[in-house]
Amino acid sequence: MSDEVPRPELVIAIDFGMTCTGVAYCNIATGEERPRCINKWPGRGGAVVEKVPTVLVYPKNSMTPSSWGFLSEHPTEQISEDKELKEWFKTYLDEERLQMALRDPSNRGICPASIQEVERLYCDFFRCLYQTIQKKLQGELANRWEDANIEFIFSVPTTWKPVPTVERFRSTIQRAGFGCYPSHRVDIGLTEAEAAAVHTAREFPRLFKERDVLLVCDVGGGTTDLSVLRVTNTVGGSLNLEQMDVVQGATIGSVQLDTAFETSVRQRLDYANQIMPIGFQPQELDDIAWKMAKGKEYQNAKCEYGSSDDDTEYFYVAVPGLTPNYVNVNAGIRNGEMMFRRDEIRSYFDAQVSKLYELLDRQLTRLHQKFPEEQVPHLVLSGGLGNSAYVYKRLRDRYAFGNAPFPNARSLQVKVAPEPQMVVCKGIVADRVQKLKTGKSVLGWRCSRASYGTLAKVLYNPKDPEHFGRTPVRDSFDGKLYILECISWFIKQGEPVSIDHPIVKKFTRKCPPASPFNLDPPRVFETDIVTSDLDKELLPLVMNAACHKICDISSDLSSVPLSEFKLKNRHWWNRRAKYHRIEYIIKVALAPADIRFELWHNGRKLSKDNPIKVEWFAAEPPPEVVPQIQYNSWGEPAVNLPNY
Repeated sequence: MSDEVPRPELVIAIDFGMTCTGVAYCNIATGEERPRCINKWPGRGGAVVEKVPTVLVYPKNSMTPSSWGFLSEHPTEQISEDKELKEWFKTYLDEERLQMALRDPSNRGICPASIQEVERLYCDFFRCLYQTIQKKLQGELANRWEDANIEFIFSVPTTWKPVPTVERFRSTIQRAGFGCYPSHRVDIGLTEAEAAAVHTAREFPRLFKERDVLLVCDVGGGTTDLSVLRVTNTVGGSLNLEQMDVVQGATIGSVQLDTAFETSVRQRLDYANQIMPIGFQPQELDDIAWKMAKGKEYQNAKCEYGSSDDDTEYFYVAVPGLTPNYVNVNAGIRNGEMMFRRDEIRSYFDAQVSKLYELLDRQLTRLHQKFPEEQVPHLVLSGGLGNSAYVYKRLRDRYAFGNAPFPNARSLQVKVAPEPQMVVCKGIVADRVQKLKTGKSVLGWRCSRASYGTLAKVLYNPKDPEHFGRTPVRDSFDGKLYILECISWFIKQGEPVSIDHPIVKKFTRKCPPASPFNLDPPRVFETDIVTSDLDKELLPLVMNAACHKICDISSDLSSVPLSEFKLKNRHWWNRRAKYHRIEYIIKVALAPADIRFELWHNGRKLSKDNPIKVEWFAAEPPPEVVPQIQYNSWGEPAVNLPNY
């Protein structure tokens, strides 16, 4: 929002995934425009691998990890009995999901025991990741790492609520080291589906026509994001995407396949043990089933399922620790291996595909209701599970070639995004590079899931029906009647707001003049920001149970001399007390996951950026784009407000 933010020398995007994490970057200082990715990780030697496993290993009774990522795959880390492996902890930062998992007896001892443990896992993983990023990329810079202007941009799932989950995430990554130097900035960027759309559209601009509609489905390890966007400015060189509906999110991903396979293996082991003792304790069977689900035999079978490489009827998975002499034909165990029909995997896929059908059907229905004349020619898949040949075939059979039972999908084609596992972090970088180059984001307009406003007092109007039954209070300075604890809504649910141009809000406050007893009266004004999930037609005039405070901002005008503010009641005929009328503006700039406030007076910025976290979904821009959106002035805040 502010011109005072230095231009970054290096932009780094992090796609933190349930199973793997990717990092893309662009060296802005050298004029680079195309994203690159870190593809050599500790523990893999010189091998080129795009993502690092989201895994930690701890010695038992220790709070410090002994390894992370690929280093955790070393045999001494995997088979040691005095070490514990931690993975699949991403979604548990959402405390509601964590509590739901803890209530399930089958998760006892598997998922983290508390939100504090989840935060510790996040901190430890991101600390290791930050140290690796620094080692890999500090050679890209002319300055020292700690002196360079670096931006770290993270993606978060659509299913995460801004308060407290996104704020907890932001706090955790900062504790891990991101943004620890004054010249380093940390931001939350596009959602996974938005970033996938940006990367796909920029990599294949000729694939899309002006005003084409894209339905982008990012199916990752633990969550799925769905976004609908319209392609614009295909000729101008700085391609743009306009979002047409709310970004949908669901718990669909490859981890659910692994969990289903692990459950099936555990049941088969129990069955084998009943027929012929297998030689393990019951608690050991849980570890064996988990290791088999993590093993390369099953993982390869899963990734190949539905492809041309899937040409055999069976696949075999080694049973860790089982003697080769154990034979149990009924349980399919021979030579230390358990045999599976490949079609057994199909049921795991089909459970997730059915959820995808529900998500996509609902989105196509909503889109047709909102835009009855629009056609959706493109369904773009990204993410690890989105790269599955089987998932691609199932979605193509249902939605392509005119098969879909939806009037807006008659010409729909299903495509897989380029580099499907890296589209998120590369899309985030591409979006930021375009903003630096052209001054406009690829996705420039958003709508809030909720409404946001400020507590204020408004002038009492006895003819206004909303003021009926309210008790006004007389102001000691101007003698007028006001209603206290009113809300001035500056963002209403569902209304489009520009990301690139701030909302400009005017404030009017009062302060006493200087006197021998008070040479410099205080000029610091607090403003409470409140939010509500009510429909915009039902928003209340005054604070009630449907609204709650999310933050307060402090406007400090102490640096502005009193002489710059108009003195009221200064004439001899004025009987009321003198006061200064303080007029200033606050600029509200919107980002995908936060709001930033700036205090301005007479064209001069007085404050630093003060971000708060907000949840957004995107929408089309209004018919006419204007550089600023002006609203009516806000009144003074209510005095002696209770602490909501």
